Amino acid sequence: MPQMGESIFEGTITKWLKKAGDKVQRDEPLFEISTDKVDAEIPAPASGVLQEIKVSEGNTVQVNTVVGVIGDGGGASASAPAKAAAPVAAAPAAAKTEAPPAPASAPPVVEEDDNSDVRSSPLVRKLAREHGVDLAKISGTGTGGRVTKQDVLDHVERRGAAPSPSAAPATRPAPASAAIPGGLVPMSQMRKIIAQRMIESRRTSAHVHCMFEVDMTRIVNLRNKLKNSFEQRHGARLTFMPFFVRAAIIALQQYPAVNASLEGDNVRYHRHVNAGIAVALDWGLIVPVLKSADELNFLGLQRSITDLGERARSKKLMPTDVEGATFTITNPGQFGAVFGLPIINQPNVAIMGVGGITKQPMVITDKDGADSIAIRSVVHLTLGYDHRIIDGALADQFMVVVKKTLEHWGEEVG
Repeated sequence: MPQMGESIFEGTITKWLKKAGDKVQRDEPLFEISTDKVDAEIPAPASGVLQEIKVSEGNTVQVNTVVGVIGDGGGASASAPAKAAAPVAAAPAAAKTEAPPAPASAPPVVEEDDNSDVRSSPLVRKLAREHGVDLAKISGTGTGGRVTKQDVLDHVERRGAAPSPSAAPATRPAPASAAIPGGLVPMSQMRKIIAQRMIESRRTSAHVHCMFEVDMTRIVNLRNKLKNSFEQRHGARLTFMPFFVRAAIIALQQYPAVNASLEGDNVRYHRHVNAGIAVALDWGLIVPVLKSADELNFLGLQRSITDLGERARSKKLMPTDVEGATFTITNPGQFGAVFGLPIINQPNVAIMGVGGITKQPMVITDKDGADSIAIRSVVHLTLGYDHRIIDGALADQFMVVVKKTLEHWGEEVG
């Protein structure tokens, strides 16, 4: 079990990507772990044969524990059953391996029951089992060909399969996206951590929200004009996120209290902006951090945002990648939300939510004061802030700067 960071003391093995007896190459993904910071794929430290798995899936062990043996194939029997590690005294309930109670009715027969070699998350594999889906028959649309939850649901819809009978009341079948397993399933390690931190944040901060309507027409037109040439020149897609991050940085520099944190009865004003960017994963939510984002130009922001997002989805983040945020941005609009009321990412004192960009009629006033109605691209931005340190007037002043920066964008995109 690798030492993933100074603050990481244990990890849970969530999946072995190889079986005992399989050949492995150095740096090839060997198993997946979940810690209180990140979920990550762990590469093989050497080439050879995975002779023995000492710690089976679902067990939590301390760092530096030997979890498997790689040799030349002449050692321990490759067919020997996996040995379960002794549980850590303080291991959470998620580390228990008891099977959930059997459902009242039998689940559908799986088309082919070995999905172990398919790149997917535990949530996706569970969903596949519930619907009798062979993941090997699905072309994954995720990073590196990973099969996502939506890929499974699309497959079920095309096949015309109904959810498990126990997934819905007898009066009408539940939609595929609402499929409910028939047994008691423990929360994943990441889900438990998210739940704990959200409750702690609600108890810690005096949450207040304000919402601003922003005309994004100038930026939408600019992106449409430059996105192809931007990708050709820089090898990166031009997204909307760096515009929002840059606008937030400009506002944070003018209102440093929004980029602060509370330490007892003291306020810590941070010298740099470390922007946390929430990334939705099939198996949960994670917030990788753009360190010293205020020192990056627009291209640097875009490249860093893309890199962190890709490494989050492929489980390549390190604990240091998710530490030290001073301000957080979350983007529920990518899924169609008009706006959201996000919970503050501790120990931050503010979080900005980005809604979906939609076309709406707006009243436009020209330089002579004449009004007209035009169709504009509009986004709703929400600021969740801690009223212990930020008052409503300050929050509104901060958002006015964000709004003006976006509506009157004048910075070079690159």
